[in-house]
Amino acid sequence: MISVSHLTIRYPRTSKPAVQDVSFTLPAGSLTLLLGPSGGGKSTLALALTGIVPHHIYAHVEGQIRIGGLDPAEAEPARIAATAGILFQDPEAGFATLTVEDELAFGLENLAVPREAMPARIRAALARVGMEAFLKRRLDTLSGGEAQRIALAALLAMEPPILILDEPTANLDPQATREFFATLKRLKGEHTILLIEHKLDACWHLADRVLFLGEAGRLLAAGEPTATLEAHLPQILEAGIWVPSHLDPRAGRRPLLDAFPALNDAPPAVEVRNLEFAYPEGAPVLRGVNLRIPQGDFVALMGANGAGKSTLALHMAGLLPRPQAGEVRLFGKPRTALSPREQADLVGFVFQNPEHQFVTDRVWDELAYSLKVRGWPEARVRERVEALLDDFHLTAHAERNPFTLSQGQKRRLSVGTMLAAGQRLLILDEPTFGQDRNTAYALMDRLRALNQQGVTIVMITHDERLAWEYARRKVVLADGKVVRDEVLRG
Repeated sequence: MISVSHLTIRYPRTSKPAVQDVSFTLPAGSLTLLLGPSGGGKSTLALALTGIVPHHIYAHVEGQIRIGGLDPAEAEPARIAATAGILFQDPEAGFATLTVEDELAFGLENLAVPREAMPARIRAALARVGMEAFLKRRLDTLSGGEAQRIALAALLAMEPPILILDEPTANLDPQATREFFATLKRLKGEHTILLIEHKLDACWHLADRVLFLGEAGRLLAAGEPTATLEAHLPQILEAGIWVPSHLDPRAGRRPLLDAFPALNDAPPAVEVRNLEFAYPEGAPVLRGVNLRIPQGDFVALMGANGAGKSTLALHMAGLLPRPQAGEVRLFGKPRTALSPREQADLVGFVFQNPEHQFVTDRVWDELAYSLKVRGWPEARVRERVEALLDDFHLTAHAERNPFTLSQGQKRRLSVGTMLAAGQRLLILDEPTFGQDRNTAYALMDRLRALNQQGVTIVMITHDERLAWEYARRKVVLADGKVVRDEVLRG
C-alpha cells in the first residue's frame, strides 16, 4: 500500500512548491494513473515515493509518505529498492553498467540474490518485455525504445511488490506500446502500480483509480477514472492534461494545415545517397538508404523501435562518424566538405534525451550559449533569450539548473536552444515527449510557423495523429531501409 499525507516538496531557488499539500492512499494490488500538466509535480512525487527526493536530489519535504510500510526518507536504500522500483522517463538515467546482462544482474547483486539464481531471473525478465535476444548487447547500441524495455526488465528482475512507472512508453512504437500494456495487465494484482502516462487510449481500461495533479502541484481530483474525469473535465482540460480521445472534445478536430507549396522543384535541404552504417561490433543499422528532402518540407520520420530513425537523423545532422558507404549532402554540399561550425549553423538537432545537449548549469545560460559562441552582442543575446523563455513558458525557471527541470520542461528547453540561432534545418527526435496537451500543441504550432517561414523540419515520432495534423510527408523506415514515402498533403 502507498499512503501520502499533506506532502509538500520545494526545490532550492524556486518560488513555488513542485508538490503542494497532496494526500492520497493507494490500495495494495491496484493500478493508479497519475496525470497532470508538464511541470505539475508528477515526477517529483514519483521520486519522493522512492526516497530519491530528498536523498539524491535535494529538496525541502514536508508531510508523510509510507510505501509498503516504510518511510522512504528514513529507510535504508536497499530496503526501499526491494519494496518499490521506479522506471524513469529517461531509461539511461538508471543504467549503471555496459551490457544488458550486466544491467539486469546489477540490481540482483544489490539485493544479494544468489549467483546461481540470477540467470533464470534475468531470462524471465527479458522474456516478459520481448527482449530475450538482447542479452549480450551493449547498452549504448540500443535505440530509445529498446533501452526503455531493458530498463523495465531490470526493474522486473528485482521483483519489487510496488512499481512506479514514469512515462514508460514515451519512446515506444505503437506495437511495443501495446505489448507493454499487455505485460502491465498481467502484472496487475501481483504488484501495486503507479503509472504516469499520456497514451491514455492504450491504458485507460487498466486503471482502478486516477489522480489528477494541477499546475501548482495540488491534487485536482481523485477517484474512479471515468467518473472522476467526467466530473472535472473543464478544469482538467484547462490545466492541459491529456485525456482519452473519446472524452476529448478536441480529438480529431485540430485544423489541418493549409496546403503546402509545391516542393517537387525546390532545391534539396538534405540528400541521403545509398547510406549504409553499422555501429562497432553491431549489425547494420542503415542498409542503402536513399532520401531527398526539399527545402521547406515538413517530414514525419516514422517506424518501429530499432528501425534506424535516430541513426539516420544523426547522420543528417553530422553527429556520427562517416558511414561504411554512401553520403549525406546538406543544402547541395557533401556533409564531409562542411566544417563542424558550418554544419551547426545549418542544422539544429534536438536529441531524444534532452539532457544529452545541456552544457551549462542554468536555464538562461543554456539558451544563451550558442548565441554567445556565435559572437552575438550582449543586448541582442538578452533580447533573444528573454523571448525564448516566454515562448516556451520557462521564464519562472530561468535561474534553475536544467537537469532539475521536469521532463516536459527539459524538452521545451532543448527545443528552445536549437531555435535560438535560426538554423535552416531542424531535426527533432520525439519533440512532444513529456509534454502536456497544451504545451505539445503550442510546440507543434511553433514548428509549423517556422516551417511556413521556410525552415525545413524533420520530426521523428511514433504519433500518427501528430504526423497527420502537421507533416506534409511521412517517411517510414523498417530494418534500416525506407519502406514507405508518401505525401500527406501538398
